Amino acid sequence: MSATLPDWLERFRARLGAEVIETHISWLLLADGFAWKIKKPLSLPFLDYSTPARRHFNCTEELRLNRVFAPDLYLGLEPVDDSGEWAVKMRRFDEGQRLDHVCERGALSPAHLSGLARVVHAFQRQAPVAGPGSPFGEPGEVMGPAMDNFTALLSLAPAANNRLDCLAGWTRNEFARLRDSFATRKAQGRIREGHGDLHLGNLVLLGGQVTPFDCIEFNDSLRWIDVASELAFTWMDLLDRGRPDLASWLLNEWLSESGDYEAVPVLRFYAVYKAVVRAKVAALSGDPAGLERYLALAEQLTCPPPPRLVITCGLSGSGKTTHSSQLLMADPHAATLRLRSDVERKRLHGLAPLARSDTSPGAGIYTADATRRTFSGLARQTAMILDAGWSLIIDAAFLKRAERDDFHTLAANHGASFAILACTAPYDALVERLEKRRGDASEATVAVLQKQLEWIEPLTPAELQHVLPWPPADGTA
Repeated sequence: MSATLPDWLERFRARLGAEVIETHISWLLLADGFAWKIKKPLSLPFLDYSTPARRHFNCTEELRLNRVFAPDLYLGLEPVDDSGEWAVKMRRFDEGQRLDHVCERGALSPAHLSGLARVVHAFQRQAPVAGPGSPFGEPGEVMGPAMDNFTALLSLAPAANNRLDCLAGWTRNEFARLRDSFATRKAQGRIREGHGDLHLGNLVLLGGQVTPFDCIEFNDSLRWIDVASELAFTWMDLLDRGRPDLASWLLNEWLSESGDYEAVPVLRFYAVYKAVVRAKVAALSGDPAGLERYLALAEQLTCPPPPRLVITCGLSGSGKTTHSSQLLMADPHAATLRLRSDVERKRLHGLAPLARSDTSPGAGIYTADATRRTFSGLARQTAMILDAGWSLIIDAAFLKRAERDDFHTLAANHGASFAILACTAPYDALVERLEKRRGDASEATVAVLQKQLEWIEPLTPAELQHVLPWPPADGTA
C-alpha cells in the first residue's frame, strides 16, 4: 500500500490534523474523537469503487446499513472539501473495547456473548428476507463462493495444494449431502440481509453492550446470507483465538434465543467456508502463519469428534443447568450443544424463556400431555443434532426410568455414545435454591420439588454405569 496520499486527501487530512490508517480498500482519518472513512478508487472481483458515483453510493449504503447496528457511531456523510469525494463520518471509540482486544487480554466473558447472541437474534429477526425470486441463498450461490476460495488459494499457496484438495473434496461432499437443507433454509426465510463480516474485530463494547459495526456494504451476496452463516463466523473466530469455551457458549445462546436448531446441520459447512476465506485473506496479505492457522482450523472442523448424548438427571434445584453449562464449555472442540426442557416447553407454548406461565403444577403448560409433547420435540431435535455430527446435552429432570431409556435408545439408534449427568444436593439446599431462584426459565417451586420426591425413580445399577464422574477427577468440568 502506498504511503503517499492523493493531493486532495492530503489537504483534507492537513485541515483536520488527522492521523491516517490505510487498508486495501479505504483510508481512515482519525482526529478529535471522530473518524472519516474514504473509499479508494479501485475495482476488484468482489467490489466496485471505480467511479465517484459508485464510491458515493457505497458511502450511502455503509451509513444506511451500519446505522441498524450502531446508530450512535455512524454520524453521516461529509464531502471531502471540493474534491467530489465523500467520507463516512463516525464517532471514535476506545480501540481497547473491540472484542478481539477484549478476548486477547482474557476479559471476554460468557455474559458478553449472551448479550451478543441477543443482539444478533434481534437484528436477524427484523432483517429483510430474501424472496423466492432472489438468487441469494440458492444452493448454487452457496457453493460458488466456497469453491472460488479454493481456486484462489491453489494459485496463492501451491505448497498447500494437497490440503486444499482435501478440503475442497470435503466441501463438495458436504454440499451434496446438504443441498436440500440449503434450499429448505431459503424457503423457511433464513436468508436475510445481515452484517456479513461478524468477526471479533468488528464488534465493540459500548456502554457495556456488544455492538456490531463495519458491515459489508460493497457486495450484496456477501451480506444476504443464511443467519447460520453469520453466527458461524463469530464461532469460528473464537475457536481460532483458542476459546472453545466461549465459542460453545455463544453458539448455544444464539440457538436457545432463536430456536433455529434447523441451522445445526449447515453450521459446520459455513464455519469451514469462513475459515477458508480467512486463509485466503492471510495468503493475500503475505501472512504464512495466518494461512497455516486457518487451514489447520478448517481441517479440524471437518473432523469433529464422535457425537455423544448426555442427559441430566436430578430434582429441581440440584444444579442440572449449572453443571451442564460447565460440561458444555469444557468441550475443546466446541462441538456440544444443549437443549433445556424448560426453554423448549415454553417455546412450544409461545412463551419466551423468562416469561411466567402463571400455571400451577400439573396444569397449563405442565400437564401430562404438555410434558409428552415437550419430550417428543426434544427427541426430534436430538435425532437431527446427532445425525449432523454434534454432541448434545439435554437439561431435564429425567426422573422416570422410561424417559431415560427412550433417550438411551435414541443415542444408540443415531450412532452416539450415551452418558448421564446425575445431579444431587441435600433437601435443605434444594429448598433454599428454589426459594432464591430468579431470572431462570424454570418455574419449579418447593411444591413441585415435593411432588418430584414422590415419583422419582432412582438410577438402576445398569444406568449407574453411564453416570459421568462429577466433578471430573482432573478438575475440569
